Formats: sequence, C-alpha cells, structure tokens
Amino acid sequence: MNAERFKIVGIGELLWDLLPAGKQLGGAPANFAYITTLLGDQGIAASRVGGDELGDEAILRLQHLGVSTNFIQRDSNHATGKVNVKVDSTGQPSFEICAPVAWDFLEWTPQWQKLAEQADAICFGSLAQRSAVSQSTIGCFLDATRPDALRIFDVNLRQNFYTKEILANSIERARIAKLNHEEVPRVMQLFGLEYLDEESSAQRLLSLYNLELVCVTRGQAGSLLVGKDACCRHPGFPVQVRDTIGAGDAFTAALVHEFLRRSSLEQMNAVANRIGAWVASEAGAMPVLKPGGMEKMLSESN
Repeated sequence: MNAERFKIVGIGELLWDLLPAGKQLGGAPANFAYITTLLGDQGIAASRVGGDELGDEAILRLQHLGVSTNFIQRDSNHATGKVNVKVDSTGQPSFEICAPVAWDFLEWTPQWQKLAEQADAICFGSLAQRSAVSQSTIGCFLDATRPDALRIFDVNLRQNFYTKEILANSIERARIAKLNHEEVPRVMQLFGLEYLDEESSAQRLLSLYNLELVCVTRGQAGSLLVGKDACCRHPGFPVQVRDTIGAGDAFTAALVHEFLRRSSLEQMNAVANRIGAWVASEAGAMPVLKPGGMEKMLSESN
C-alpha cells in the first residue's frame, strides 16, 4: 500500500442502524471515514451526536475502530441519530430514518473551518442536507476547502429527504459524483434529462456539471466509471452477501483512495469493488478487519 497519507473527511450523518440482530454504528460519511482509515489514510468523521448514552457509545466505538473523533460535535438538545433497518432475504436493507436528530444541526465552527482548509478530500451526501442548518454548514465546509481538494458527492437518496435543488447544488460543487443504478434514472428525471442508459446518463452529467468522474454502482453486478476520456466496467466480485449496508460507502472510500494516487480507472474499479464486496460479505457497515486482510484483498484486486 502507498505510504503517502491523505486527510480525508466524511461529513454528515453519524447514527445507529437498529437491525434485527442488534444495533450497528453507521451513517454513510462515518462508514466512508472508517474504510478510509483501514486503507491507510487519515479518515475523519465530521458529524454531531447527542449528549446521551448512544452518543457516548458512538464516539467510543469510532475511537476503538481507529477513526478520529475530534470533529464529532455534541448536542444537548437533540438525540443521537437512529435508523430502523429491515434486511430482506437477499441482504438488501430498507431504512426508516428518525428526524430530527443531532446531525440535523451540524454547526459551522472555527475548528471545522480549519479542517476544511486542510482536507485533501471531502465526501458528502444528500441525506445530511435534509435540514437547512446542516445544509448551510456543509456548504460552508465545501466553500472553505482548497481549490485542489477532491470533493465527492455521494448522492445516497433516502426516503423523501432530498430535492432537485439540493442535488443540483451538490453536484455542481463536486469533482466526482457517485450514484447507484437505481438512483441514476431518478436523478435524470429530477433534472429533466432523458434517461436512455447508465453510460449515456453518466456522460451527460459529466459534461453538464464539469465533473471529472461519474461512478455508477450496480450491487453484485459491479460498477461503471465514466471519465472525460474513457469509461471502465467491472463485473464485481462474487461473495455470499450478509447485508449490503455500507458496501457502497466502502466502494466510495476505496475509489477515493485510488483516485488520489492517480490510479487508472481499471485499478480504481477493481479495488473499490473488492472492498465493497468484503463489506457486503460481513454484518454491518463497519466490520472489523482480520490481520493482514486488507493487504490480501488489495493484492487480489490487481
């Protein structure tokens, strides 16, 4: 693995997924920061939890996993986020996301401004922008980043917690946009654009919003990466799926890891699919890595 270490931030929701088998720590930005840390970069979760037991437990859990918690805010008025999760027989989850919760009130602070100025990459989504307060803070964070910082918009449509305006504003701020295969036609429809197929849609978004890369994930069927001069398909890696919670976030983390190291589209796709498949084969979004496991997985991706 490359010895160079980047400072990579996942900003947005930190929450507990309440699964039938028990609770698991999650939230796309936190999942992203965890996998980023496993890959050897400095993964930072920028979020907000309540001044309650679940908030205490979330911070302790992240610390145990090696993720920086210096930018987790505490909220004395709102509870730590929770999501009721059901998983079907194929491992596909459905979510009931509680609101309002602490991460709906992300606060723009001098500490967060300094972090934004130092970050090499920032991943953000649509869910944490469901409230005006957090939407404003995420916007301030993105505006404070260096011009050369990598900004990744992980669309991540959940329930009715998004609007055309939020999606358009977010994709305009990004250098990379990541969607799953179900989100592509929905986004095209919201933008008033014709949907023919994933590749032509990705190319349209790429040109309209001056993106550098559009990624479409396809679950067990792999992924499609579309850049300005080339595209790359990967069939995915067959695994026994436990649940798919966090698999897309793991994919994004690995994609960013490789993009920052100027890897080819083929290398990005292979590594991202390998890491995403590993998370899908485990329970929850933040599975504990076995000794030597990441090195082995990455070597198998080449």
